[in-house]
Amino acid sequence: MKAALLREYGKIETEEVPVPEYGNDEVLVRVKYASICGSDQHIFKGEFHPRTKLPFIPGHEFAGVIAETGKNVKGLKPGDKVTVDPIIWCGKCAACKAGHYPACTSLKLTGIDMDGGFAEYVAVNQMQIYPLPHNISDEHAALIEVLSIGFHASNRAGLGLQDTILIQGAGKVGQSILQAVKTITRGKVFLADVLEERLDIAKKAYPDIDCINVNISDPADYIKEATDGRGVDIAFEAVGHFKEVKNRTNPVRSSIQSIKGGGKVCVLGLADEPSPLLMKELIWKEATIIASRVSHGEFSKTIEAMGKGLLKPEHMVTSILPVEEAMKGFEILDTEPEKQLKVLLKI
Repeated sequence: MKAALLREYGKIETEEVPVPEYGNDEVLVRVKYASICGSDQHIFKGEFHPRTKLPFIPGHEFAGVIAETGKNVKGLKPGDKVTVDPIIWCGKCAACKAGHYPACTSLKLTGIDMDGGFAEYVAVNQMQIYPLPHNISDEHAALIEVLSIGFHASNRAGLGLQDTILIQGAGKVGQSILQAVKTITRGKVFLADVLEERLDIAKKAYPDIDCINVNISDPADYIKEATDGRGVDIAFEAVGHFKEVKNRTNPVRSSIQSIKGGGKVCVLGLADEPSPLLMKELIWKEATIIASRVSHGEFSKTIEAMGKGLLKPEHMVTSILPVEEAMKGFEILDTEPEKQLKVLLKI
């Protein structure tokens, strides 16, 4: 089978490799489309070493059809249109025993800790499979994983019908949060980023949102003026590795400054750099900081919303390339961040 194989960091090539074997409780999925994630970009550069072992097939955002099933698999059959939740938890640690699987101390993901979906076939446990309605296109099905992250963050933050929102970061995760919150709240939504082009992508999808170019306006000051000093109910931080902008605080602290008294900040950005905070800003507001990682069963909600036409995945897809051009996909994401959001690989 064809697979985009990472044999050395910074170089990925399409090769012929054996079709993976599958166990009694597993299914073999024929992948149609896979999406290049921000984590894939870090893996590509070697920033997940030694977690990822070379040679390696990346890809944890993908969808396709079932090709074959193990003898113990129930309720699934060849030809079923499916997407795959890449999350695999241990079931034994304290978090798992409490039912808090995203906090599993040995959490693994298909496509990060083991070969993934940048290949014609991938073997996964039947518990990872989510059947799809036929009105969801193969291309959009590959975005269900990243969109589920937005729904999980909304759940973690306890998003309500009238809540006002600030999203810091208009990248892949920030736009996924945007799509999720727009199906839940009727309140005002603000979106902040340093790249005007990414804000334009979001504005085309949702003309009623209020975009903040951080190079021009300080998000906290902008929010204070726009809300008559009240602040937003919830701020989501989805920047991670942030670009230093003169006279601007880091996105986490800026989020704290932007919320109302008693508000919430939900942090998703996976930065390696410290984010200095002035804790009295948090304490004075008696505010809450919440962390959100991956998803926790929100695939079903995401699939339902997409099937009903409540999401706009077409606005997130900026390029579609054949899997043979996977290297180009990584290159344009790195060199054209203002133009590229989600690059899909057609397998």
